[in-house]
Amino acid sequence: MSTIPVAQVHGHVVDPDWELPYRGHVGMYSLIFAESAIFVIFVVAYLYYIGKSTYGPQPRQVLELPILNTIFLLSSSFTIVMAERALVKRAKAAFRAWWALTITLGAIFLVGTGIEWHKLITKDGLTISTNLFGTTYYSLVGLHATHVVVGLIMLTAVLIFSLTDALKEEHTVKVETLALYWHFVDAVWVVVFTVVYIIGR
Repeated sequence: MSTIPVAQVHGHVVDPDWELPYRGHVGMYSLIFAESAIFVIFVVAYLYYIGKSTYGPQPRQVLELPILNTIFLLSSSFTIVMAERALVKRAKAAFRAWWALTITLGAIFLVGTGIEWHKLITKDGLTISTNLFGTTYYSLVGLHATHVVVGLIMLTAVLIFSLTDALKEEHTVKVETLALYWHFVDAVWVVVFTVVYIIGR
């Protein structure tokens, strides 16, 4: 009759094959949970104030579906997965190419957002103080854009480390942790896009 080996720590039976989860993953999941709560508040506020602006441009009058911009951002989730796979295989050139493409797609998304905001402000006269729609729109979309900026800064730092050969095999799990953040940014955009550009119009 086979027995399962066990160990005792402070009098408690512990499975010797069990390991504590990676602290980086725990921290990132905690951050994602906290940031999700913040986004929920902004989304609820946006939904609550839909149609309550008594003057100024309304969503249906000025908002256009950012289809291309959305495709660019969501595609970056695919490219970062490919970068992770290349890193696991120690294919440095492929990793750098996929990682750089991820950064490029994220940057294009930000440029697209900037172009949209420029049009809304200069042509349509919609600012954050114009009406309730302007306040909630710029707050929600701006919150997401801020997260994209933070993500791009971290992604760029990793690319620089890779180009200078400072990115070692033991850093793989840290890169995977950062990728979790980027997937979160993409997932949040799906919610923002649905709420602002589909439901809100």
